[in-house]
Amino acid sequence: MCNLYSETKGQQAILAFTRATRDRSGNLPPLPAIFPDSLAPVVHVAADGVRELTMMRWGFPPPPAAGSRPVTNVRNLASPYWRTWLKPEFRCLIPASAFCEWTDGPPKVTNWFALSPERPPFAFAGLWRPWRGTRRGEDGEHRLYALLTCAANDDVRPVHAKAMPVILTTPDACDAWLTSPAEEAAAMQQPLPAGALTIVARGARQDPPGVEV
Repeated sequence: MCNLYSETKGQQAILAFTRATRDRSGNLPPLPAIFPDSLAPVVHVAADGVRELTMMRWGFPPPPAAGSRPVTNVRNLASPYWRTWLKPEFRCLIPASAFCEWTDGPPKVTNWFALSPERPPFAFAGLWRPWRGTRRGEDGEHRLYALLTCAANDDVRPVHAKAMPVILTTPDACDAWLTSPAEEAAAMQQPLPAGALTIVARGARQDPPGVEV
């Protein structure tokens, strides 16, 4: 499962790719290593209907009786808990330029996947929600998100056989994820075709843009 990714393309590229028309992310620097519990840029449809780029924290509250550890990756959309958050108002886009998977077996090595060495922008399909509590020592209302995952494709499986993120590679796919009825959105939980991803770096804990394997 994906617990590390990067977003290094900047705000204008994010806004253009996701078709967001309002930017509340502030001064957004390149983010070569986004870990769980980090603040990161997310696009969602705000209460007034405007598609908005804002900052949210990675890690969704777990289902009842599932402990207290935040959930970073969502797989089982058949669960009543996750169906609740599959409504359009709680879907989001998580902009990215690459994502990391550790090898399944020892030694554990990071493998950074992107659409090409140039790292064109894409988005993970995600879910978000408001939540009140304490995160990173801050008590109050937080906006939290998680990535949707699916079966690994032929590119990712040799590194990490269990799963990969659901990746949206076009603005039209982003539109479909945010606006489709729940059944159609759930049907988008599919891996990219084989050959769509390439390993662009290995062995680093952050994505070094421009470094090829």
